[in-house]
Amino acid sequence: MLSAVRDSVGEEAARRYLPVLTLAPYAIWVAVSLDGLVAALGAAAIVAGLRASRRRVRGRPAMGWALLAGLLIGLAALFSYSAPWLGLSLVCVYFARRRAFLNVASGVGALLPILGAQVLGFAWTEGLVAAETDYASRVAPYRSVLWWSAISVVVLLLATGPALYASARKVRNTAAWPFLVGAGAAVVFSIAAGLARGGVEHAWLPFFPWLTVAAVAAEKPAGELPPTPPLLVGVGAVLAILVEATLVTPW
Repeated sequence: MLSAVRDSVGEEAARRYLPVLTLAPYAIWVAVSLDGLVAALGAAAIVAGLRASRRRVRGRPAMGWALLAGLLIGLAALFSYSAPWLGLSLVCVYFARRRAFLNVASGVGALLPILGAQVLGFAWTEGLVAAETDYASRVAPYRSVLWWSAISVVVLLLATGPALYASARKVRNTAAWPFLVGAGAAVVFSIAAGLARGGVEHAWLPFFPWLTVAAVAAEKPAGELPPTPPLLVGVGAVLAILVEATLVTPW
């Protein structure tokens, strides 16, 4: 992840972010949850996407890195149904760097592990529906949406600490805003859809670091920042919500 921070906002910011990352309260969950693997795959995917969209990387190398980014997202999706949300960060990165066509390569790459698993006998969409059916019958009836959503927010605040406030306050002052947008959309949707009813300490593990990445940004922008595509982010979020709402993704 530090490599992604360095690639997007520079060496100095990455050095300042190191204590925030290594001393984070959620670090204990990395060692005891499978979602630590999902977080690693997601971080590697974003690093690959950043390399693909570098100014001097063009042609086949760029497409190769973008394909790898999508492939890693697809692999992460085999371990966690929430992992595809990390793809929203990649989409924002590509558009912010004016390399929108890389979304095609990353999209194809993300499908390869899913299709490969299906050939071997595991249908990802069927597994998603089966998991939701089990969740709806065993867990949902016994956990109030209101109470458990509030508890989930408390867990989020405890896990990310003061760095979350600093990151949200200074997000417009850094080129790392796509990371917070992708992770924030995943968390907000899970709460709004009533899916955050326990287990968020590990289900949100792949998103916790990206929520605090803007904490080390300057108080004021230091120069011109890549443009934020609000329409693109809005449309992407709406489409993602429609897809997830149709399947009612469990966390």
